[in-house]
Amino acid sequence: MRLADRTIHYQESVIREMTRLAMESDAINLSQGYPDFDPPQEVISAAINAIRSGYNQYSPTWGINELRIELANLYSDKLGWEVTAEDNVTITCGVTEAINVAMLSVLNPGDEIIIIEPAHENFVPSAILAGALPVSVPLFGPNFDLDADRIRSMINDRTKAIMINTPHNPTGKVFEEAELLEIRDIVVENDLVLITDEIYDRILYDGRKHICPGSIQGLHHRTITLGGMSKTFAITGWRLGYVVASSELMSTMRPIHDYLTVCAPTPLQKAAVKAMQLPNQYYDEMLKAYHLRRKKMMNILFEIGFVAEFPQGAYYVLAEYSNLDSEYSKLDSLSFAVWLTKEVGVAVVPGEVFYPISKHGKTMVRFAFPKKQNTLDDAYDRMRNKLI
Repeated sequence: MRLADRTIHYQESVIREMTRLAMESDAINLSQGYPDFDPPQEVISAAINAIRSGYNQYSPTWGINELRIELANLYSDKLGWEVTAEDNVTITCGVTEAINVAMLSVLNPGDEIIIIEPAHENFVPSAILAGALPVSVPLFGPNFDLDADRIRSMINDRTKAIMINTPHNPTGKVFEEAELLEIRDIVVENDLVLITDEIYDRILYDGRKHICPGSIQGLHHRTITLGGMSKTFAITGWRLGYVVASSELMSTMRPIHDYLTVCAPTPLQKAAVKAMQLPNQYYDEMLKAYHLRRKKMMNILFEIGFVAEFPQGAYYVLAEYSNLDSEYSKLDSLSFAVWLTKEVGVAVVPGEVFYPISKHGKTMVRFAFPKKQNTLDDAYDRMRNKLI
């Protein structure tokens, strides 16, 4: 029996495996990036009402019209061109599906795609699924600044696209306008497509503003913008993502989405309309709460002895542990993460997961802090007892 060659390059998600290990070890889960608090009650009520009102069958493949209209209005402002629900917005089963749809629509077998590392572990498998070669351009701390010259040096006749993520998982970096302009120049000069994962666009710190790369002149119709409801509204299990793109790009993606998943969950799409209509006060309170979580997370890490930078956006910290006063600080990141989960009772993600091509991150782990304050306090107590 002969199986597909692509399966050789696949493995189960390490991030999800750390969650399973956390459950087995009764560990506090700071590995997988999901909140341990509830979504807004009015959004929960909207989902219940939708189910009770009969919205339990297939929805239109591209998503229910009300939700696509909300997103079209939002992204017309964000991108600076007229986004329409009919031609430019598709609802997907999470950003994970959106990434696969984007890559399958753009990449042919043998093409190459530039992936900025550290990167979410889904990016490389999605490229491989499309038959393409993922090419790494790594960022290095402490600031994780973009190296445009390094990107240019990796481009050749087979390069088809660039994939970026801002605000960034796992570093918390928010790409600045000057960096995005450099990416624009590279994309336009080389006739590329830009795929952007912007799932954390509402979670920014210290007054920062998110810049949609697709809003930059020259990128309007070369950019596939990916986003979702999961992080902003604390509904990661609802699997609601979306794609925004020009009609030319969208026409290639919709059939792929159609045959991958048919449609996103109908009643949850109905509830997402309610989420999109929440007042600005919701976002203000959400950001206030995340600033407090970030402060607590960083204070914990600093007191224990980890080395890390304050994230500018999203809700992760990529922390260096090699200088800890512990015999376990010499372990590679996978071994350290397993030890921390099993023996300390705090689950994290190995840093090497985010550098699958360039093989960096061997002495770093990622902490996720979309948690209640007492959850973070409990994690601190467990680490203090073992690491100080």
